Amino acid sequence: MQMKPIVRVEDLSKQYRLGSRESAYDTLRESIVEAVRSPLKRLRSNNGNSIWALRDLNFEVAPGEVLGIVGRNGAGKSTLLKVLSRITQPTTGRAELFGRVASLLEVGTGFHPELTGRENIYLNGAVLGMKRVEIDRKFDQIVEFSELEKFLDTPVKRYSSGMYMRLAFAVASHLEPEILIIDEVLAVGDAQFQKKCLGKMSNAATQGRTVLFVSHNMIAVQSLCQRAIWLDQGRVVKEGPASAVVADYLTSGTASQLEEAWDDVETAPGNEIVRLHRVRVQPVDSPSDALSRKTPFVIEIEYWNLLPGARLHLALHLYTEQDIIAFTTGNGPDVASIDAYIAAGLFRCTCYIPADLLNTGRHRFVLFVVRDSNSVIYRYESNVSFEILDLHAREVNFYAREPGVVQPALRWTTEMIGQD
Repeated sequence: MQMKPIVRVEDLSKQYRLGSRESAYDTLRESIVEAVRSPLKRLRSNNGNSIWALRDLNFEVAPGEVLGIVGRNGAGKSTLLKVLSRITQPTTGRAELFGRVASLLEVGTGFHPELTGRENIYLNGAVLGMKRVEIDRKFDQIVEFSELEKFLDTPVKRYSSGMYMRLAFAVASHLEPEILIIDEVLAVGDAQFQKKCLGKMSNAATQGRTVLFVSHNMIAVQSLCQRAIWLDQGRVVKEGPASAVVADYLTSGTASQLEEAWDDVETAPGNEIVRLHRVRVQPVDSPSDALSRKTPFVIEIEYWNLLPGARLHLALHLYTEQDIIAFTTGNGPDVASIDAYIAAGLFRCTCYIPADLLNTGRHRFVLFVVRDSNSVIYRYESNVSFEILDLHAREVNFYAREPGVVQPALRWTTEMIGQD
């Protein structure tokens, strides 16, 4: 028997008129002004002065599922969460949620600035439909999680954004909603608190609660979510297992150029001794794979040696996106032992880059052609660039990029060498 979904979205669309604002309740003055403006608004609308933030969305979420929602800024992610949270109404279609919903969409959403942290805990609980005895039962856990005991009786208008986030997440995650909607919980707060939030989200699903999670942190999405939806310009581009959706989303966003080639030796980059034929980067196992930290890949350089007797070798300087040289390498020792390399002809040099070496980020390289091991005869700054992605899901921990130009997987051992 198929389980009934706890969230169902059918043909959901949301249109905004540029320059207008939504309001559930208007004053008399606003109503009069709106009546005067309406003909002009209709004229502007007819002239195409509107945008569709969401277009024809259809998906379901099962009870206890953690669903990631990814996409670039302006893709419609936050609009979707606002519709699901009943903050705004859809233009067409519908969204059904079968359970109590807690939303954490913006820092301080749902807090009254004049009330203290203590009072806002009870206010939020009441909004969620909790009885006072239920809030009392969870109160100490909320305060302990937020780490704000000293500021509990201070009006929240005096809280920093980080303090707002601590209290807001603590309340939203502890008051036992069936559905938890979270937008960029990792945007505010220190690394230790982010880790606590992610751990709480991970535990939520094991307790049978449903989580809808929007984040630009793809490591967190694929580690926490079973399934993901990729939005672009208000439409669903892909829906499926989180790891597959994240991989496609990340690779679509890279402007990598993995190959450049020249077929005409007369016009190819180079000089009277050497001309380039092809420069290429590709994974070892499958050319269509994304380049992740776990992907071994090769850098291939094909060149024409135009001068018989010229012993040439290549050197590479690999740069990070901060223009720091990650490493240098070359094929000098390989060339020195092969007399055939001094013949005129077309050659291919392949540099093998192992997995677990480079850190995440964009990389490029500069190529040097060296004659007789001591004279640089040509320098070429390649247009080839590639992105190293972090697609490795891991246990709840620190999800940010590790520092350093390389991130090798080094062998460590630990042994006891003494005992008290």
